Amino acid sequence: MSQNNKAKFCPLIKKPCKGSECMWSVQMRGTDPTTGSEIDEEACAVSWLPMLLTENVKASHETAAATESFRNEMVSANQVSAGILTSGLMARIGDKL
Repeated sequence: MSQNNKAKFCPLIKKPCKGSECMWSVQMRGTDPTTGSEIDEEACAVSWLPMLLTENVKASHETAAATESFRNEMVSANQVSAGILTSGLMARIGDKL
């Protein structure tokens, strides 16, 4: 996310961007979730929002997938437990008959 080719006008103060002197200036390091490229750049916090929202959506999808997988494992385990319980009860009923 290169900020160099964008106009350096701040919509918050309606003046030219103050760069690193601004309280909204943030140094970001990491990996861009859309391109996979490394990031080590300082820019306005507002300009980072689209990338951060993309990363948040990605993390939410991964969490939902993990939750669904866990749910499926629990359903399988409960079916096995119910089968064992049912067969045990049927055996006890058969012994009493």
